[in-house]
Amino acid sequence: MLETKFKIVFLLVILAGAALPIVGIMKGTTLTPFEEPVGGATDVVAPEPEQEVNEEPIREEMVTIPSGSFIRGTEEGGFDERPQRTIHLDAFAIDLHEVTNHYYQQFVVATGHRKPGLPARYAKSSGRMRGPNQPVVYVSWEDADAYCRWKGKRLPTEAEWEKAMRGSDGRLWPWGNEEQANGANWARVDDGYEVSATVGSFQRDTSPYGVMDGAGNVMEWVGDWYHETYYKDSPEQNPPSPEHGTYRVLRGGGYTTTGADIRITSRSKMMPDFRDETIGFRCANSDVLREDRQAKES
Repeated sequence: MLETKFKIVFLLVILAGAALPIVGIMKGTTLTPFEEPVGGATDVVAPEPEQEVNEEPIREEMVTIPSGSFIRGTEEGGFDERPQRTIHLDAFAIDLHEVTNHYYQQFVVATGHRKPGLPARYAKSSGRMRGPNQPVVYVSWEDADAYCRWKGKRLPTEAEWEKAMRGSDGRLWPWGNEEQANGANWARVDDGYEVSATVGSFQRDTSPYGVMDGAGNVMEWVGDWYHETYYKDSPEQNPPSPEHGTYRVLRGGGYTTTGADIRITSRSKMMPDFRDETIGFRCANSDVLREDRQAKES
């Protein structure tokens, strides 16, 4: 009899332990340190009511990056940032800013593409990330690619993104080689932004070509498949994406970024269908020379 009671108690303990994850799911996802309410509670709270924003949308602009060589990678970084090499790229254009909510909404309305709605675990911050001039987030690689194609553009290659953000001289940050804790919208200092900022808010986060928010604000999808040794294996002229892969490349830091990942040379990777509140994108275009000629002729 005692043995039977022990078995029953043991079984109940096991069942109780197995039920804990289910209870956690029913209650909601635990918030990250960036999302914890002031009182320290960990339950997901209701979204903040969205306020009407009468902001004029920031004008879309592209920056022409001239043909020429630049220093890609660094010996000071991780294994996948090496070796440091000189790479030549033909001229291209890239968006001055990350794609904003305003312009992405135009795409959704025109095409019926899915909205970039934030899931329940981001309930507390979602109401603060929908300003018309904040970068659109919670978009997958496929979403970003579809938007750029709709605009008659494309995602930048990884090499194009790096040249546009660091210039040709091999600097580690858009402003130079000295780290500045408040140089971009990171999680390193109290800069007044708990989430993403209006694009172009951090003037120091401007590349030698004038491209903004490469170091911070949100991480950005680029066109390439991720390959750990591609900096060693790629051609020196207009390196394309590897032909296949498991992960797509993410470049740049975001408002949750800390540590060594703040270098402009830092490479990240993620499954192409992944969506997150820290990930956005911008577009590029190879037809800059033809467009320049057409503008001059007209």
